[in-house]
Amino acid sequence: MSIVTVSSRYRIVIPKAVRESLGLRPGQEVQVLAFDGRVQLIPLQPIEAARGFVRGIDTTVDRDHDRSHMARNRT
Repeated sequence: MSIVTVSSRYRIVIPKAVRESLGLRPGQEVQVLAFDGRVQLIPLQPIEAARGFVRGIDTTVDRDHDRSHMARNRT
């Protein structure tokens, strides 16, 4: 566990081990959330990083009964 200090300008330095484990790079955006009395930093990935993430997904799953009419009515 690493301990950091908040500066007078409310800045912190993310420890090197944490930066490396998350693959953070200079200029990368992170989302900041206050949750349950703590601060969470969530690294944002460019949309290009999501390309192909559903490749190989099984699309033969039966649709919910209440949505089956939607698939039939599409043209």
